[in-house]
Amino acid sequence: MENQHLDIKKKLLSSNKNSRLEKFGRSLTFFCIAIIVFVVALILIFVAQKGLSTFFSDGVNPFSFLFGTNWSPGSIGPDGKPAVGALPMFTGSLIVTVLSAVVATPFAIGAAIYMTEISPKRGAKILQPVIELLVGIPSVVYGFIGLTVIVPLIRGWFGGTGLGLLSGVFVLFVMILPTVTSMTVDAMKAIPRHYREASLGLGATRWQTIWRVLLRAAAPGILTAVIFGMARAFGEALAIQMVVGNAAIMPISLVSPASTLTSILTSGIPNATPGLQLNVLWSLALLLLIMSLIFNLAMRAIAKRGSLK
Repeated sequence: MENQHLDIKKKLLSSNKNSRLEKFGRSLTFFCIAIIVFVVALILIFVAQKGLSTFFSDGVNPFSFLFGTNWSPGSIGPDGKPAVGALPMFTGSLIVTVLSAVVATPFAIGAAIYMTEISPKRGAKILQPVIELLVGIPSVVYGFIGLTVIVPLIRGWFGGTGLGLLSGVFVLFVMILPTVTSMTVDAMKAIPRHYREASLGLGATRWQTIWRVLLRAAAPGILTAVIFGMARAFGEALAIQMVVGNAAIMPISLVSPASTLTSILTSGIPNATPGLQLNVLWSLALLLLIMSLIFNLAMRAIAKRGSLK
């Protein structure tokens, strides 16, 4: 009896110890999550406060800011108001983002199919290290390669300076390709095995199974990968600044100098003076942040609607 009481006492003590550790772990986890949420909230509030000061303190019309085409914060436009139209930069960012995603998506899907369905072993040995290497290359290296390789090629093919949105598209295509490919591979691997077995059992060929079954089942994951790649392309700064030309005018062609939100931000902040010039840059940063939130909400909506049950 005495030994039984000792055993019960040990069990009770051990359960109390585990309970205390569990409470400590939950408290620590909640504390860390609270810090993360607090920091993110502070960033959002800070950028919003700085960005909205352009409209409340400096009296800039939000409609003129979003849809105006004249960008010259240090001067006054024909209407007697500050020339701070952000439409040229927003248009440039949108064009290079969409086109780079359009170019990268077929390559990413092809690489993912090869790595998951055609030759998984060889794909893991050959393509996986290449993808990891592309992810680890710094942005400035991509920009330098684009400036010394892609820009001269564009100049030789189409004339002009070679600086423009087309050069930015090719640079961003290479930069977002490993991201889109990795997420597409994960989406293909997440498809239940019985999808493949059922299709092959019904007499479909391997390519019919890939095209009509697997790609359709993985479509939400692929769309999420594409939007994630677009979010990265939209926020890329240094590499795109080196090849796009940084001309704050409405794009007239893919091979003419243009600008993006990030290129104007990185080139304008060092020379901006306190006041309107600095506030409108914060407004561009706020616009960039809003677009990032839109991309994240789109990814969550697609992932939620397309989750396999």
